[in-house]
Amino acid sequence: MAASKTQGAVARMQEDRDGSCSTVGGVGYGDSKDCILEPLSLPESPGGTTTLEGSPSVPCIFCEEHFPVAEQDKLLKHMIIEHKIVIADVKLVADFQRYILYWRKRFTEQPITDFCSVIRINSTAPFEEQENYFLLCDVLPEDRILREELQKQRLREILEQQQQERNDTNFHGVCMFCNEEFLGNRSVILNHMAREHAFNIGLPDNIVNCNEFLCTLQKKLDNLQCLYCEKTFRDKNTLKDHMRKKQHRKINPKNREYDRFYVINYLELGKSWEEVQLEDDRELLDHQEDDWSDWEEHPASAVCLFCEKQAETIEKLYVHMEDAHEFDLLKIKSELGLNFYQQVKLVNFIRRQVHQCRCYGCHVKFKSKADLRTHMEETKHTSLLPDRKTWDQLDESDLTAQEQNENVPIISEDTSKLYALKQSSILNQLLL
Repeated sequence: MAASKTQGAVARMQEDRDGSCSTVGGVGYGDSKDCILEPLSLPESPGGTTTLEGSPSVPCIFCEEHFPVAEQDKLLKHMIIEHKIVIADVKLVADFQRYILYWRKRFTEQPITDFCSVIRINSTAPFEEQENYFLLCDVLPEDRILREELQKQRLREILEQQQQERNDTNFHGVCMFCNEEFLGNRSVILNHMAREHAFNIGLPDNIVNCNEFLCTLQKKLDNLQCLYCEKTFRDKNTLKDHMRKKQHRKINPKNREYDRFYVINYLELGKSWEEVQLEDDRELLDHQEDDWSDWEEHPASAVCLFCEKQAETIEKLYVHMEDAHEFDLLKIKSELGLNFYQQVKLVNFIRRQVHQCRCYGCHVKFKSKADLRTHMEETKHTSLLPDRKTWDQLDESDLTAQEQNENVPIISEDTSKLYALKQSSILNQLLL
């Protein structure tokens, strides 16, 4: 008997009860062969009946009660209260609907005690106060093989869906950051968001049900929710500034809602992508050499705002930008009276415009950075900064001070560590 597993599985049922539990019956799993004599026959069409129009349902194993697939917990609660049966490790069942239908059929063919351990609750109490519960778990070879077959079948379905999406050329989507439309294959919009907006949710070939994934993310943004920290903000501009400054243009890796969109989560029964990745990392570390004698540390260097020129000191970089690009950052800082934070905004704005091959002086976009540099040097647009409001936008703290007299709830960013950030920022090498 698997007494330890049994006690663990029903521990939750004992929280509101006195007494103890003990195994008093069931199948001798340890003595049975680790296989079944006949192949499993999975339901071909698990859709079955519906509780509401268009809402597939799952029946109870023992009675005619039906529950929507999305309300799985209600069905489990019903079976515990009404029929005293507990299913162990439900989260590891790849297809809960087919799983229930399979055992519903098997329990009509043989007694439940042929498959389940019997757990006696309050075994030290008087006999009339004792109750028996039934535990269905993968200690039973038939149950374990069923779970493995459901996992394999789900993996086949996911891989077929993934291949269909990889070959689909009729995809239509809109970038959630710049509203640019894309037609063709799903990889086009994913690569665009990674390249232009630094929003990388993974390689296209690692993602499945891409349309649903993008709709899920778009819905969160429409609800003014940050995709990483999942805080809610007052308006789109506040949310946009928050995600940009906090580098939150990424999804929350701890949110299990996203697991179903990554093929890796379907590869191995009971393991998430984090566990699989951890195993890969451990294997990589086992093969790494411990000799670090040839390690060379390269000194930090500052990079020009307009070309690939690097300099070991900020003074040399100032001279280069003034001589080669006619851009005097110190003069601009003095004339505009820029504080540290405003200098950061300006530098980020210029780098982004150059990265996008767009002249910030006349807003013309070019095919390459080389063409952009030629244009800006010929037209003297390097020193033609746009209106201050274009790059020096209000952040959450500014908006809070501006609207503190209005009765509007605002969720602002944490600026308590701004001074420490200023002292340790690498931008100090560029902005003196």
